[in-house]
Amino acid sequence: MNNNHFELNAEERIDRVRLARTENVGPIGFRQLMTRFGSASAALAALPALARRGGRRAPVRICPPAPAAQELERAAAIAAHPLTLGEDAYPARLAAIPDAPPVIYVRGDRAMLSRPSVAIVGARNASAAGVRFARELAGGLGAAGLVIASGFARGIDTAAHGGAVKTGTVAVLAGGVDNVFPPENQDLYDAIVDNGAVISEMPPGTVPKARHFPRRNRLVSGLAFGVVVIEAAFRSGSLITARMALEQGREVFAVPGSPLDPRCRGSNGLIRQGAVLTETADDVLAVVSPMLADFRPRALASPPTVADETTADVPDNDRSRTLIAGMLGPTPEAVDELIRQSKLTASVVLTILLELELAGKLARHPGNRVSTP
Repeated sequence: MNNNHFELNAEERIDRVRLARTENVGPIGFRQLMTRFGSASAALAALPALARRGGRRAPVRICPPAPAAQELERAAAIAAHPLTLGEDAYPARLAAIPDAPPVIYVRGDRAMLSRPSVAIVGARNASAAGVRFARELAGGLGAAGLVIASGFARGIDTAAHGGAVKTGTVAVLAGGVDNVFPPENQDLYDAIVDNGAVISEMPPGTVPKARHFPRRNRLVSGLAFGVVVIEAAFRSGSLITARMALEQGREVFAVPGSPLDPRCRGSNGLIRQGAVLTETADDVLAVVSPMLADFRPRALASPPTVADETTADVPDNDRSRTLIAGMLGPTPEAVDELIRQSKLTASVVLTILLELELAGKLARHPGNRVSTP
């Protein structure tokens, strides 16, 4: 799937939104369908047969054109620009993660998404010292030419955005791009729209729910060269972001804190596990600057198609489906391990997993793992 330097027509844009909103089509499935069929319209036409091969008996519920068109109209009404995976303007680093969102909406300056960035995340109930450090760190990195990405939450996120609002910041929202949460950040939101960018993968008007926040975190890390964690308790959302950063091949930085402060147990733990100990902006720049030498802001909007990303036709009566289905269980298993144990080609295994997913018989998990629902 590579539509570089290609402007989508209105019909294909609607079809991409339809595909993204169709039952059982997740981010990985969307990418595989687009890679295999080349257009959303062709993928939509193929969905019923693929779902049947996966064992689905009832017709697959495909998003009709009208709701998709209405979603795009709502976005236009609030000056939110849609970007779909594969478009030239879609941020290249985000496109490179395996579960890149099929559709994102952007308010503000889209060019901000093409600049090199570092994410700063941390505790919502941050200390005064943590808030001050986040603001100063964001300002120092912004002065060095980096965009600061964060999740717009209270505490550290808010301080990081505030410190970089004049040099460039991207706020990733868990709800719709028009849903300002927390509401006390309305002035900050307006400033970011004027000077930076606000993005979301959710349709405009979506009210954020608890399950949306971990999904948002993968976008925060996916946009960036690295993630700086300031004050994170154990089992916090910031540690989820750090884990996702590692899975995405990003650098992880952590600011040391008092061992007496429970807000610092998670971030101190990251340092023990090998995160870059961070006390100044220079600590981050020392690691990130060499990456910037090779940075290409107009890199491919999606990674080149390789053998282990492609799918291929599998005969309806092939025993491979029974084999793969039998290897799945409630415990998530790595896709690479299924390929190794089954001795099937990667393309065959990926095809079967896609069919099972479309049939509602497969759940995907972080780290390219799958299980039964």
